[in-house]
Amino acid sequence: MTDFNDRERAEEAKFAMDEETAFRVAARRNRLLGQWAAAKMGLTAEETDAYAKSVVQADFEEAGDEDVIRKLLGDLTGAGIDIDEAAVRTALEEKSVEARRQLMS
Repeated sequence: MTDFNDRERAEEAKFAMDEETAFRVAARRNRLLGQWAAAKMGLTAEETDAYAKSVVQADFEEAGDEDVIRKLLGDLTGAGIDIDEAAVRTALEEKSVEARRQLMS
């Protein structure tokens, strides 16, 4: 019976670690997305840092990426940047790969 309990605890630990990794990757991705958008809007270094943090915070509004996409799209369009949702989604995918690479190295 201890083998089963050990296996169960190992699975629970792996699940917790996978969830934490996914959270860290998403947060890093959102920060990178914020920096990408800030560069497009021509923000200063201080403004870029604050904006990147606001993008990370935006992800806590609802499950999934739609809240982040909506924020970026709204902010970029509001700043007069000609961009569509597909471009924001492409950047999201690129930054997701970059964030995973950064965290795994």
